Formats: sequence, structure tokens, C-alpha cells
Amino acid sequence: MTLRGSAGPTRRTFLSATAGLAAGGLLGGCASATTASGATRVRLWSWLTGMDKYVAAFNAAHPDTSVELNVIAAGLKGGYAQQTNALRAHNAPDILHAEYQGLPQLLTTGGLRDLTGDLADLERGYSPAAWQGVRPGGRTWAVPMDLAPMVLYYRKDLFDSHGIAVPRTWDEFRAAARAVQKADPAARLTTFPLNDGSFFAGMCWQAGDPWWRVDGGSWRVDIDGAGTLRTADYWQGLIRDGLVATAPTGDQDWIGAMHTGRLWGLLGASWSVGSLVKSIPQDKGRWAVTTMPTWDGVPANGVQGGSAFAVSAESEVPDAAVKFLRWLSTDPAVAKIGTTFTTPFPGYLPSRDVARKAYRGGYFLGDPVYDVLDEAARRVPDWTWGPNALRTFSTVVDRMGGVKTGSTTLAATVRQTQAGAVAELRERGLTVLEGKA
Repeated sequence: MTLRGSAGPTRRTFLSATAGLAAGGLLGGCASATTASGATRVRLWSWLTGMDKYVAAFNAAHPDTSVELNVIAAGLKGGYAQQTNALRAHNAPDILHAEYQGLPQLLTTGGLRDLTGDLADLERGYSPAAWQGVRPGGRTWAVPMDLAPMVLYYRKDLFDSHGIAVPRTWDEFRAAARAVQKADPAARLTTFPLNDGSFFAGMCWQAGDPWWRVDGGSWRVDIDGAGTLRTADYWQGLIRDGLVATAPTGDQDWIGAMHTGRLWGLLGASWSVGSLVKSIPQDKGRWAVTTMPTWDGVPANGVQGGSAFAVSAESEVPDAAVKFLRWLSTDPAVAKIGTTFTTPFPGYLPSRDVARKAYRGGYFLGDPVYDVLDEAARRVPDWTWGPNALRTFSTVVDRMGGVKTGSTTLAATVRQTQAGAVAELRERGLTVLEGKA
């Protein structure tokens, strides 16, 4: 299953979600467009790990352009608010960091440059999911950097020693979870992190019921659609029966649980390859990776994250900004640099081939990592992010907190989030339709 192109929301639909945009022409930036040496200055805000290395390499190879990096807080930790406020105040940098789910929020400010003409020649080079992720409304508003399809990482050594089959469907996943608990009562197959709205969204993405769509001139919101409720009920059952943990991923407790065998698996994104290698390097030769289990045998994989970069409509140096972003997204040097500190999965397919060749394997058993990730990327179904996606992530997390204590359920959380998302968009003056078209 591949990501299908769609007409999507128009720019007017996005802009109507934001009141109080400045009337008349846009204000120009205040910073000088050139450095003392005469190079064109390009201001960049980003929280991407390794961006300093990319900027240094670009500047060294392009003395006529000087990209100046300002590291800001990660998106939901304040980066999006900072960038949104800067766009509305007409003092944004030339380049802004926008994960695919955060791009619509930035677009509602009216402050992004339409890059359709700047990037038209690159379209066929990108993974469909990455390309569609930067094209709200059928126009190109950002340059894709990477893609983060979700896959299943599992302790192959433990599965093999206990004769447990790798689950290919969610029914088999439940059976495997029971088998893990039987093999070691202190162990669980995986964790469902109740503090991570993007994880839950990625799991629901796989089910094939997009939370937002554009229907004519209206936003159609279907967060409590059949696919999402099915996903919620499934995981609620695993949590209720004690078959999965509910702790966060990425902290020291999680790392210890993965290493000692208290957790046998991880449903994570492509960037989890680097996380595992860095967090538990001593586990080399224990782990394997495969595509996510499926619903009813229908191959599909969700996505969790992925970065892109937009250009401010007020930038005085848009050509230089686009020059840097084309390099960042497509130049083979970027993928090579990335492999020195992470395991990149570029959205641009020729760069992905470079990363594949530079990847130093040996950590994972079984199928080659990039083969699995490529297949997962091909399975990504259609999905549209709405202008209140980031708010929805936070809302989901706030409401999921009671699932562990039993004061609420994932299904109740979904229904409440649907109602809240609809109300918020209507408060913005948008026409909203509910349910599946």
C-alpha cells in the first residue's frame, strides 16, 4: 500500500484557520543579508541532531553562502511555538524546521514561501510518503529531509530460544505477548508508551483511517473512526490483561529493560535503529527488525516523525535558502555525514542508497535493516495532518494518563479527543464535518 496523492486542503483553507494575520504586504526582515566577507547570510532555526555538522560542511563547500544555525527546543517542547510566533511577528529566520505533522501549523500563519516551482524537478526522486508530507493543498511548502516508517524491533535471541514465532498479524502479536509472559513472568513483549501522542497516531495511521481530510472547503475530522477505535480497543485489551508495559521509551529504565530482557520488543520508527545501537551497543547480535504486524493480513505501516524544512515568505534571500535546502535534502555528502553519528533514512531515494551503502551493519540479525525500512516505507497508507495536529498530540497524552489507573480507556480518550479537535477548529472559524466521508 503506498501513499496516494490527493487534492488536499487549499492554502485558503489553512489560512482561514488563523485569525489576525497582518493586512497588506509582508514586512521585511531586519538582519543583514550579507556577512562581512560578502557571503549571503541564511538564518536557520532547527533542533535536528547533527545539523551543525551539515551546516559546517555546506559552508565549507559554498563560500558565497553562510548558513547561520540557531539551535531551538524540539518541536513540542517549544520549537513550534517559537517559530509560529516569529512568523506572526514578521521576524522569522529564513529557514524553519517543520516535522510533517507540524507543517500545517506553520502554514496557517501565511508566512511560508510556496516552493512548488523551486522543487518541481525533484518530485520523482522522493519516497511518495515524504513528498506528500510537504504538500498540503497540492502545493509544496517544505523540503523533505527524512522519513520515519514504523517497524517492529525484537530480541531474536529470546524469540528463538523459547520457540516463539515472529508475529505477522496483530492476533499473532497478542499470542506472542502471552508466550513472552509465560516464558518470563517479569518480561513483556513491548511497551505502549502512554506519554507519547505521536506513537499512538503512528499506530492509528497504520489502520488506514486518517484523522483529518479535506472535503471540499471543509475539514473532515475522523479521529474516532473505525480504524482508530479498533486500534484503541486492541491495545486497551493488552494493557488490561497485563500483556504489555505502559512505561515511556528512551529513558534509562527503558534501556535497562531492553538490555536485561524485561522488554523483548519495540514498535519504533526508522530512527530507532540509531537509538538501539547507541543505547545498548552491547546487545549486538541479539536484535532483529521486521515490518509491523498487520490487520487482517493487509500490509501497512504507520509513520512516527520525520523532518522537513520550510522557507519564510519574508526571507530576503530565498534563493540562497532554497540552495541550502536542496543540498541538505539531496546531496550525497549529507547522507555520508549522517552515517557518522546516526542511521539516516532519507526521503530522497538516491540519498537513501548512499546511506544504505555507508551503513555499518552487524548489530541486527536476519533481514538487512534498509530492506525492511524500504518495505515499510512502501506500505505507508494515505494520511493528512490537520492544522491542530500538534495540539491533538498533547491532548491525547493528557487524556491517556488515566488508562494505567483504569479511570479511563483508550477508546474514551479517542472520542473525547475527536470532540475537542472538532470544537477547536470550529472556534477558528473553519467549517468542520465529522466522521468518514
